[in-house]
Amino acid sequence: MAVANEGPGSQAGQSRTAQAIKPIPGGNSLYESYQKVHPRRISGTYRSIKWWMMGLLLTIFWVGPWLRWDRGPSVSDQAIFIDMPGRRAYFFFIEIWPQEVYYLTGLLIIAAVGLFFATALLGRVWCGFACFQTVFTDLFVAVERLLEGDRNSRIKRDSSPMTVDTLMRKTLKTVIWVLISLAVGIGFILYFYPAPWPAIVDIVTFNAGAAAYGTLAVVGGGCLIMAGYAREQVCMYMCPYARFQSAMVDEDSMIVTYEKWRGEPRGKYSRDADFSQRGDCVDCGLCVQVCPTGVDIREGTQLGCIGCGLCVDACNSVMTRFGLPPNLIAYDSITNQNARAEGSSRRIRLIRPRTLVYSALLLVVIGAMAASLATRSRLDISVLHERSPLFVTMSDGSVRNGYTFKVLNMERIDNAFSLTTTGIAGATIEIVGVTKGPVTEANLPVAGDKVGTFRLYVSAPRASLPAPTNDISFVLINSATGQTQTYKSLFAGPR
Repeated sequence: MAVANEGPGSQAGQSRTAQAIKPIPGGNSLYESYQKVHPRRISGTYRSIKWWMMGLLLTIFWVGPWLRWDRGPSVSDQAIFIDMPGRRAYFFFIEIWPQEVYYLTGLLIIAAVGLFFATALLGRVWCGFACFQTVFTDLFVAVERLLEGDRNSRIKRDSSPMTVDTLMRKTLKTVIWVLISLAVGIGFILYFYPAPWPAIVDIVTFNAGAAAYGTLAVVGGGCLIMAGYAREQVCMYMCPYARFQSAMVDEDSMIVTYEKWRGEPRGKYSRDADFSQRGDCVDCGLCVQVCPTGVDIREGTQLGCIGCGLCVDACNSVMTRFGLPPNLIAYDSITNQNARAEGSSRRIRLIRPRTLVYSALLLVVIGAMAASLATRSRLDISVLHERSPLFVTMSDGSVRNGYTFKVLNMERIDNAFSLTTTGIAGATIEIVGVTKGPVTEANLPVAGDKVGTFRLYVSAPRASLPAPTNDISFVLINSATGQTQTYKSLFAGPR
C-alpha cells in the first residue's frame, strides 16, 4: 500500500481549505474555489461498519413497501403505508388519522432528542454512518471508483483532456447513477401505493399520475444531484446540523481525534528514523485522502468532519506497516486523549448530566406516546356551533341553536350511536335526515372507518336559559359497546 502524496495539486498533507483559496486578478478572492474531493479506497473496522450500515438501511428502504400486515377486508395490507386519498397512515398495527397528527410531532421530538443523545455519546455518528446523504454518497462513490479507478486514476482523468475511454466510463457511471436515483424515487413512491408491483408497472409504462412523476423527479433528482455531484458540499454548506453539533458534545463525547502530543513534530518516514526524537505521524496524508469531505483531522475537530472514522482505518494501517502503536488517530474523547498525554488510564463516561437529561427526555416522550397509543379511544366527536345566526327564537318562545356534529368511527365495523344532551333542562334534538322532529335522544348510524357528519339543531325553553351563553354537553354512546364520549359546547340565547 502506497502512502505517498497522490495526484497533481492534491497536497494531501495540507487542509482542504488552505488549498482552495486562490487569488484572482486585482486582489484576493473572498470565496473558496471548489475542488472536487476524490476519496481513496480504504479497508478497516470503520469502513466495514459503513458497508454493513449501507446494506441494512438500503434494504429497509427498498423492502419496506413489500412487507404485508393483515388489517382485515377492504383495507390495504401494506405494513408501512401512507394513504393520501384516505387520509390515513399505517405502520404495522398502528393506524394514524389526520386528527392524530400530534403523533407526528412526537416522532419528530423523539428523532431530535435521539439525535442529541447519540451526539452526546458518540459525536456525529449519525452523519458518519446513518444519514441518507452519507449512505447514497458512499454508494455513488463506489460506482465511480468501480468504473474510473481509485483516487489517483480519478484525479488523472479529471485533470487530463477528455478521451473516448474516459467519456464512455463517465457516461456509464452517469447512467448507473440515474438508475439508482430512479430506484430511490420509485422506492419512496411505493410507500404511498397500496400495491407495490402494480405501482411500478404504472410508473414504468407512464400510466401513473402527475403526482407520482413529480415526486419521482424531486426525490430521484435530488438524490442524483446531492449524492452524485454535491456530495460533501451538502454536509459542509447545506446541512444545519454541522453548525450546531459542537454545542451537543463535551469533553467525554466519543469523537474522531488526533493525538497531537504523540504525532508532532511530524516528518517523513525513513529507515533510520529515531521516533524518540520526533512524532509518530509520518506525514503520509492518507488520512486526508480517504476522508469523504477532504478535511485534515490533524488540524483538530472541524465542521467538515462527519465522524465516519475512515481516517482512523487509514492511520492504523500506516502505523501497523511501520511498526508504530495504533490509534494515533482514534475514535475517542478529549478527556481520554488528555489522560493518555499525561500517562493516565483511559476511561469512558457514558453517564453524565448531559446524557441523563437527553435519556430522561427520550423516556418521557416515548412513554407518553406509548401510553397515548395504548389508551386512545376509537371514537371521537367534534361539534361546531353555527355562528350566523347564533340562535333563533321560535314561534313558541323556545330558542334554537344550530351545530355541525361529526362522529369519527375509528373501528372497521358499522356502529350505531345514541346522542343526548345534558346541562339545559328540556332541551330537544333534531337532526336533518335522521329524526322526524324534536326528540330527547337520537340514534346516529356511522359506517366503519368513516366520519359521520350531521346537521344538528337543539331547542330549549327560554326559561332554561339564565344567561346569554349557557353550557351544554353532547353525550354520545356506542349502542353496542357502551363506550361514551362527551363534548362540552355552548348554547346561545337572548340577553
